[in-house]
Amino acid sequence: MIDRDTIKRNIDRFKIEQYIAEELDKPGYSHTEIQKTPLGEKIIIHTSKPGLIVGRKGESVRKLTEVLKTRFGLENPQIEITEVTNPFLNPHSVAKGIIHTFNRFGPKRFKMTGHKSLQNIINAGALGAEIVIAGRGVPSSRSRTWRFSAGYLKKSGDIAENFIKKGSAVAHLKSGSVGVKVSILTPDIDLPDKVVIYDKSVQVEESSEEKTETKTEKKNEVSEKKTEEKSTDKKETKVDVKDQKEAKEKEVPKASELKEKKETKVDVKDQKEAKEKEVPKASELKDSSKKQDGNNKKE
Repeated sequence: MIDRDTIKRNIDRFKIEQYIAEELDKPGYSHTEIQKTPLGEKIIIHTSKPGLIVGRKGESVRKLTEVLKTRFGLENPQIEITEVTNPFLNPHSVAKGIIHTFNRFGPKRFKMTGHKSLQNIINAGALGAEIVIAGRGVPSSRSRTWRFSAGYLKKSGDIAENFIKKGSAVAHLKSGSVGVKVSILTPDIDLPDKVVIYDKSVQVEESSEEKTETKTEKKNEVSEKKTEEKSTDKKETKVDVKDQKEAKEKEVPKASELKEKKETKVDVKDQKEAKEKEVPKASELKDSSKKQDGNNKKE
């Protein structure tokens, strides 16, 4: 029962993808992805020209949602359109472009289209690419396969199965059907057999650059320390000068104080002179006493 359910689910998904590819058969269309979410089915449409698929005011998106509800029985389909930034690195868009050229101009110049699309892939930055065009529609007596390859492309192993991008498309022409397969090894993949050889000159240059950087850093640190010491010395000298000025101001008296001291000195001198005038000397007292004695004797 479980196997039957999974097979049925995958068949329904394939039918939805096929219907969307037929409805949106335009040059910018790449491929679709279906994801199951708790809210419902999420349908992601990858395209290089989202404006052509959305339509005027989202008319084509509304029609798609209605068809998915009625025809395929989806309860809440959510359509999301994502833009392909580099279509030449997307194998689905490259295969669709080749088929559109076949439908428009015919398969007579299939070699030119194959080489041109391969060159566009390599110019976009791919490490390797391969385009295979096969079918009855290719101009020849029988159905033939033509292979166009360039660069480095893995054919087996984990990288070939999981990392190489693959895309295919089919064109139904009057002369017959033509199938196109595209395989691209994108530049963002790191291969396990990739070996990087470092040159000694490069290492020496890098080490010299690092040494110069360390020297410059040390010089900057020393200069910063010197500037800090100078600033601290200047601050200390400023403080010392201020202290000296304050001490000098304390030691040196002001002019008003000097005047007051001089006045006090003059007053003291005057007082001494007045006292000396008032108080007679010992010699004067002796003379005066002698005079009195002489006067007394005369009497």
